[in-house]
Amino acid sequence: MKRYLSLAFLLLVGPASAGAAELPKPMIEGLVNPESVVVGPDGKIYVSVIGEFDKDGDGSIAVVEGGKATTLVAGLDDPKGIAIYQKWLYVADKTKVLRIDLTAKPAKAEVYADAAKFPVPPQFLNDIVVDPESGIVFVSDSGDRKGAGGAVFRITPPPMPKGKAPPVPKGELKVDLLVDAKKLPGLHTPNGLAMDGASHVILADFGSGVIYRVKLIDGTSEKIADGIDGADGLTWDHYGRLFISSWKTGKLFVIARPGDKPLLVAEGFKSAADTCLSADGKNILVPDMKGGTLTAIPAQVPGAPIDFSPLPLKTEIAFPDLKWAGWSAETSTGKPNPLRPIVLTHAGDGSNRVFVAIQQGTIHVFANDQKATETKVFLDIQDRVKYDDKTNEEGLLGVAFHPKFKETGEVFVFYTPKKEDSVNVVSRFRLSKTDPTKLDPASEEQIIRFEKKLFWNHDGGTVCFGRDGFLYVVHGDGGKGGDPEENGQNLGVLYGKILRLDIDKKDAGKNYAIPKDNPFVDKKGARGEIWAYGIRNVWRMSFDRGTGKLWAADVGQNLYEEINLIEKGGNYGWSLRESLHPFGPKGVSQNKDMIDPIWEYHHDIGKSITGGGVYRGKALPELAGHYVYADYVSSKIWALKYDETAKRVTANRPIQDPAKPILSFGEDEQGEMYFMTFSATGKGIYRFAK
Repeated sequence: MKRYLSLAFLLLVGPASAGAAELPKPMIEGLVNPESVVVGPDGKIYVSVIGEFDKDGDGSIAVVEGGKATTLVAGLDDPKGIAIYQKWLYVADKTKVLRIDLTAKPAKAEVYADAAKFPVPPQFLNDIVVDPESGIVFVSDSGDRKGAGGAVFRITPPPMPKGKAPPVPKGELKVDLLVDAKKLPGLHTPNGLAMDGASHVILADFGSGVIYRVKLIDGTSEKIADGIDGADGLTWDHYGRLFISSWKTGKLFVIARPGDKPLLVAEGFKSAADTCLSADGKNILVPDMKGGTLTAIPAQVPGAPIDFSPLPLKTEIAFPDLKWAGWSAETSTGKPNPLRPIVLTHAGDGSNRVFVAIQQGTIHVFANDQKATETKVFLDIQDRVKYDDKTNEEGLLGVAFHPKFKETGEVFVFYTPKKEDSVNVVSRFRLSKTDPTKLDPASEEQIIRFEKKLFWNHDGGTVCFGRDGFLYVVHGDGGKGGDPEENGQNLGVLYGKILRLDIDKKDAGKNYAIPKDNPFVDKKGARGEIWAYGIRNVWRMSFDRGTGKLWAADVGQNLYEEINLIEKGGNYGWSLRESLHPFGPKGVSQNKDMIDPIWEYHHDIGKSITGGGVYRGKALPELAGHYVYADYVSSKIWALKYDETAKRVTANRPIQDPAKPILSFGEDEQGEMYFMTFSATGKGIYRFAK
């Protein structure tokens, strides 16, 4: 896997079709046996140039800027695979691994691991990849290139404080054998490498044309594809699609989703070598060794293009004159007190009112009028809601009006109790008998409790009603990282689950009833409340008012964010899978018992997904039928279109973002969409406009 950042001069070239007769014009020509390419943290493209084969001293690393290639470091032997980690460029050079400090002036290569450090003398070091989190280096050895002596080695640096690069080795590096022909019978000529999460490596076998996934904890392997003669480069794009080059046939293939067969993307290279993703994520950069070129091929799946063009929309502050009843920008002690709107919804009673929940424990109501000037407090339970900026995944997190609110006057609230440790609750509140314009705090009836929560994070907290009239509740896996209690796959606990409750009836000993058609009602050891499982921390989920489908955005851990369509009894993989990839030492491949997300994006784009909803309003026809979501860390917003018939995403179009962390989305009674961010001024609600 290569690291890819910004690169301004790359231009998007026209779409390539399967079996294309002509390749796009190369970005660079005249290189002498270019082998591998990466994009560095400085936005520059780096290419390994072998020079004359088996002639020591004429190899080099070239840097591409402004459409021209110049030499960065010369005097290498036969440099092949290159990879970026922090400020370092790692190079597989024949029988040793080199490292180049890209910030040094002038740049020079130093030996990181020489042949003597390997447990078996390397014969022909080929591709290289670095785990972006740990700095562990993996390098393939193609052996005698005739099918004997091939291996993959792991180079582990000494422990260092987080964020620090490993020092120049002085014997403390550990180099061990990950896999060879003894561990993997049939292994012929190991070549291309790519990380698959943090616990697996993808390996391309040049000689057999087989693509393997190798588990790092024990070196066991499984075949994930075959038939790619001369398999060389492996590159993930930002959306979980694996591109594979074939050196022998001069072709580029793609595996669109786990379990799919490779599809031909482009052909016509003399020898397509070790690829990478362009800085903008739009292209696969392909060095043609015999052709001496570097070419950009659009990162698309033939026959299944995705529209990534920006939508012609902007964002603007909604209800700009609104004053929040009882709220002040400062606390009584003079400390900042930013407004944290966490839910925006409506009562479904024909009143067209807007209700906004504040994470500290209030719900406000106001007229759905952009000229509205004030709110009224609909519910104030600050006396019982726990919230602290240091543990900001707690608090008042969810609000849902009864589908027959006009008749029942009931509202359901998910919150963290102030006077209890490690607990979340869902409670029912009713309209006040003396003032029907607000809820009565004293009417609280706890419906369900999540007890013995281990950590403050991963609370989830969305509550919403489906067309069936049942209440759906999501709670995260219990917090911390890696699901330490393995709650996600445990049907005996409520953590890491989406629940489905009948709140109009009560089973014995409960303030709700379990619907008889819930999927695990009759399963021994399982909680009957569960509707779906394998959830890490869904933030947020919503029903499409047009189709009734339940959408959920699950926040990832190491590398990937995901969007799921929730099905009855569905297992969404956590913590054995993270999005489309195996997770952890116990991680598993794509399988019939688990449902993969419809969409993922890599942490190079954003690191904490904020789920929205499918737009069904009338003000913005451009958004119709699109699932609008965002990333809290990068502040980016997208509109995703999913084709139910084809079962694939057809568009993921960016919307001009406000450069603010987006807490949540919501919609009014008319289906118009809003999003929220914390605000020191009280102007924390935004909308989309032309």
